[in-house]
Amino acid sequence: MAGNSQRRGAMRKSGSKKGMVVGSGGQRRKALKGKGPTPKASERTGHPAARRAKAVAKAEEKAAESKSGTSRSRGSRSREMLMGRNPVLEALRAEVPATSLTVMQFIDADDRVREAIELATAAGLPIQEVTRTELDRSADGGVHQGVLLAVPPYAYADPMELLDSAGSAALLIALDGVTDPRNLGAIVRSAGAFAAQGVIIPERRAAGVTAAAWKASAGALARVPVAQATNLTRTLVAAQEAGYLVVGLAADASTSLHDLDPRMVDGPIVLVVGAEGKGLGRLVGETCDVLVSIPMVESTESLNASVAAGIALYAVASLRSP
Repeated sequence: MAGNSQRRGAMRKSGSKKGMVVGSGGQRRKALKGKGPTPKASERTGHPAARRAKAVAKAEEKAAESKSGTSRSRGSRSREMLMGRNPVLEALRAEVPATSLTVMQFIDADDRVREAIELATAAGLPIQEVTRTELDRSADGGVHQGVLLAVPPYAYADPMELLDSAGSAALLIALDGVTDPRNLGAIVRSAGAFAAQGVIIPERRAAGVTAAAWKASAGALARVPVAQATNLTRTLVAAQEAGYLVVGLAADASTSLHDLDPRMVDGPIVLVVGAEGKGLGRLVGETCDVLVSIPMVESTESLNASVAAGIALYAVASLRSP
């Protein structure tokens, strides 16, 4: 109405004009940008397919670590943790290239702990003192006895070099299908006790040198080399060609350990031990020059692999003794 343009409230203030607002119902659509194609289900965080893919990747990583035979500490892919007073002390005595020693606070130190600290100090290793909770966490549930030693992954010997360097009266142990690292460690311990020059294991489907093996060996792994063979059967054939007598332990063998001629064991020998219950594989058993059994009462089906190896090593050492 004429003359009313100046009335109070009739004038629209600058900037108050109604209009299109960004994000209001798709206005100014040309200015909007798409997010691109929908990502795959396995790539969406929180999606069941993504969780499954992550679990598969983690399982493959664990399988690869198990195959390589290493036991690695949390937060590290390049070291192992030796635990227990004897394994730690023996490793330090053998000058294993350790990286650090960890000791529990207020530990009830005995001669082994004191010597371990002295050796670590002399070698210039960092020594950390931590609480029991922190040490338990680093040991990942293992029995550490208050000390941990960080070392690089175990360096396996070459089986051919081991055969060549063992000597004319060599005594070696070959393991077929032994998958428990504690058995491996116990066998290495027996090998050291009866002057065997080394242990040969397959690369696949076999226990490797882990923290558990170090623990069971009571430090013998620092003195007795372990070699990994790509193919155990071919390695045994190479041993035969080098003059070794390959003796396999088999529960159903007609020949007993007691029946071995002392003259047979004067030269180099490879004792082959199979897994408990399963025993030697077919090809490995056929490759052996002779199969022998350990006399047992009929009610006992088989012996633990480490026990069988210890008995066989003792029998050979007894036959060789003057």
